[in-house]
Amino acid sequence: MQTKTPLLTVDTIIAVKEKIVLIERKNPPYGWALPGGFADYGESLEAAAKREAKEETSLEIQLIEQFHTYSAPDRDPRHHTVSTVFLARAEGPARAADDAANAGLFDRQTLPETMAFDHRTILADYFRYMEGTARSIIFSDRL
Repeated sequence: MQTKTPLLTVDTIIAVKEKIVLIERKNPPYGWALPGGFADYGESLEAAAKREAKEETSLEIQLIEQFHTYSAPDRDPRHHTVSTVFLARAEGPARAADDAANAGLFDRQTLPETMAFDHRTILADYFRYMEGTARSIIFSDRL
């Protein structure tokens, strides 16, 4: 009997000056998203975060800290994923590559209306964190 397990992913909140980098997805689920993707077998989460950021934004990033892990079974409509989110910095222009159709810089007031996955929730947690208030991670009562 084969056991199903969640797929392991990473997402990175990349700060460029006072804004953050988002990519517009070329593939479903559509919308704007944090740069990220699946960790490869034999790859650390930190290496996966750097690789995915480079592949999708053309930016070399400097990881700052591990932010939080998001694991709600419905966070990705395709399958159950668990994503560890990192905070990072970068310099220079973000250029869309790989499976990103566009890349852009945003702040809290200019976030795109259509966002993929649970990335709006992740960013709300991030902005609260940056204001110095506690992360208000809601734990599921389905535990």
